[in-house]
Amino acid sequence: MGLVLVLALALALALSDSLVLWAPAEAHPLPPQGHPARLHRIVPRLRDVFGWGNLTCPVCKGLFTAINLGLKKEPNVARVGSMAIKLCNLLKIAPPAVCQSIVQLFEDDMVEVWRRSVLSPSEACGLLLGSTCAPVSRVLFLTDLHWDHDYLEGMDPDCADPLCCRQGSGLPPASRPGAGYWGEYSKCDLPLRTLESLLSGLGPAGPFDMVYWTGDIPAHDVWHQTRQDQLRALTTVTALVRKFLGPVPVYPAVGNHESTPVNSFPPPFIEGNHSSRWLYEAMAKAWEPWLPAEALRTLRIGGFYALSPYPGLRLISLNMNFCSRENFWLLINSTDPAGQLQWLVGELQAAEDRGDKVHIIGHIPPGHCLKSWSWNYYRIVARYENTLAAQFFGHTHVDEFEVFYDEETLSRPLAVAFLAPSATTYIGLNPGYRVYQIDGNYSGSSHIVLDHETYILNLTQANTPGAIPHWQLLYKARETYGLPNTLPTAWHNLVYRMRGDMQLFQTFWFLYHKGHPPSEPCGTPCRLATLCAQLSARADSPALCRHLMLDGSLPEAQSLWPRPLFC
Repeated sequence: MGLVLVLALALALALSDSLVLWAPAEAHPLPPQGHPARLHRIVPRLRDVFGWGNLTCPVCKGLFTAINLGLKKEPNVARVGSMAIKLCNLLKIAPPAVCQSIVQLFEDDMVEVWRRSVLSPSEACGLLLGSTCAPVSRVLFLTDLHWDHDYLEGMDPDCADPLCCRQGSGLPPASRPGAGYWGEYSKCDLPLRTLESLLSGLGPAGPFDMVYWTGDIPAHDVWHQTRQDQLRALTTVTALVRKFLGPVPVYPAVGNHESTPVNSFPPPFIEGNHSSRWLYEAMAKAWEPWLPAEALRTLRIGGFYALSPYPGLRLISLNMNFCSRENFWLLINSTDPAGQLQWLVGELQAAEDRGDKVHIIGHIPPGHCLKSWSWNYYRIVARYENTLAAQFFGHTHVDEFEVFYDEETLSRPLAVAFLAPSATTYIGLNPGYRVYQIDGNYSGSSHIVLDHETYILNLTQANTPGAIPHWQLLYKARETYGLPNTLPTAWHNLVYRMRGDMQLFQTFWFLYHKGHPPSEPCGTPCRLATLCAQLSARADSPALCRHLMLDGSLPEAQSLWPRPLFC
């Protein structure tokens, strides 16, 4: 019986892929990564051929288990192919000549794919059938909350200072409205009531298994912040998160705005009043209910830590300020100032040795780091691509991603970092948050991202007199972008689809700004620079975008439109 199922799937694979051979290909998108996306096309074929109206989870897992066993018992490729041809003829799936030719064409590759497969039956069926077939964790992702203690409704949203809508901003001219009650589309951060509304309104998006929270708690009033101001923001917002999320575990990361002066994070060997001990000690105290003792120990030293949320999953929270271009302390040592990369390698190696998967969270994404740090991190990701299941960052305030490639050819996508949009409106955005659907807590889980959802508060509606704030689903990634899965190749292909599909790019541009894009259109230089950023998980590496402009003029396009940074 196992061999019959092997042959059935082999035939379905051959026939389904034969239809793809004649499809026109784009210039640079890659075929779907590994076998999961190919199998995604096979399922309807199996249903049609064998009369399965609904391929259920148990049937799917049984099929994949039988495939694995069948190939172990029958290693002879020619014999497998011969039986597949007979089965094809018996079921009258195609004319005899087609059955023979197509099986002979695909039999070697098909068997090799299955021999090299690293997915368990549960993992494969989870990718094919979604949450109906495997436990799925829902992870709330919060980043860049930027609470402004001095936010004041009615104040000028377009003042001369770097941050407006607050005490000291002054009143706007009579011809212009002042700051809205819940926030404003300008260079303004959020009042506490908006963060409270976000956290109290999470119900429809939940329940959540855990929360990743990647920093930037204080506002952008960086010219007159004190340590007391920063600690007040830390303790106030932490208490608010704990109040509304209750027993759900929360795993934070350190943002660049937590310190004062902003971006000032001296390496751990700097002692005395210049050190960051005042901040790390306060974080350890505030986050002690969420973190184990060993995580608190390294948090106190350098603002980073590792822990195990589930058996088989290791979470690593990096202090990305040690890669920041704006951290002037890195003039002393910019390569690995806190020994964090060396520590990261040790954690990843230990996880690989145990057979664990790893999630990395951090604030500043690797593509925005200093070149030396960024390139070293890129190399580490490539080395541990089979252990590193997902990466999550914030900082840019917009909705984007960064694809990693193999270092030898810079052409094989091997990882993707998700950059979630901010809670704050700064600058000109809707407030928002992200929810990730992740392969769940079970033995053999891949812990990869299966999909993600973004939620926003439409400020135009919320600030209408008498309105009640309503946090709404903005989009789901796979559904909106037509992704076969959320593996790295799917995101690579999305970029090259957007290169030629203006309507698809406009959808991305709208969602990139959380449903409130700037009024100025995004012309060709803007579009190419934006797409290049999605391919650039390594800083100062223009070769990563070499295929975006067939005439090689991308660097000129980037110089014509430097991407604005909201962080």
